[in-house]
Amino acid sequence: MTATPIPAKALRIRVGVGGWTFAPWRDNFFPKGLSHNQELAYASRHLTGIEVNGTYYGTFRPAVFAAWRDETPDDFVFSLKASRFATNRKQLATAGESIERFVGSGIAELGAKLGPLLWQFMPTKRFEPEDFEAFLALLPRRLDGRPLRHVLDVRHESFLSPQYLPLARRYDCTTVHTDAPQFPAIADAQSELAYIRLMRSERDCTSGYAPDRLDAWARGARAWIERSAQHEVFVYFINGAKERAPAAALELIHRVS
Repeated sequence: MTATPIPAKALRIRVGVGGWTFAPWRDNFFPKGLSHNQELAYASRHLTGIEVNGTYYGTFRPAVFAAWRDETPDDFVFSLKASRFATNRKQLATAGESIERFVGSGIAELGAKLGPLLWQFMPTKRFEPEDFEAFLALLPRRLDGRPLRHVLDVRHESFLSPQYLPLARRYDCTTVHTDAPQFPAIADAQSELAYIRLMRSERDCTSGYAPDRLDAWARGARAWIERSAQHEVFVYFINGAKERAPAAALELIHRVS
């Protein structure tokens, strides 16, 4: 189960999909007859990152994270969607216990393969500066000696407020840039980390996104990492025509490698 080595520079541009267990991928991404328990091993040798959605819905044991670590190449990275119990609440300031439970659930077992933690908020969650700051103050900065990177997926138009991005930056949090018709696209030019979720894949397009759109995202990603040695990009193809997500990711990896 091998793949073409990915240049080191391209690893500052992580490209992948959401999860790895999706039945339609078994006829257009995974080889025919591949055992289901080999799907992560295969996906991690063809993509450079995966955003895990399951951690949003439930708690996983430390042994599960350790298994993911051991099944994937040394240069692979997981982005983890944080528990919904921390973000889906009226008062975010009360989320401390849920945040601690998620961070302490065993994610440290991923070691160097632990990428950004994605905190996704409901589309109906409005920007309330004082409460939101109280939530940001609860986010831990380190875990077992490793720095944690927090990414905020805010999906209500009220977060277009001029107060929002300076507040997020004050707590060293990056904001998701979403390419979707239903959510605002918030770009933070001052962050070193760009976290992009692409949600417009089309079923009738074999590469998910049209070639010219993939070219544009590739140019943007390359330009981003050229700004400094610390700049990184994570790009995930999420939703839309999900069956096309792996093809889109592979096409983008080819363009940035």
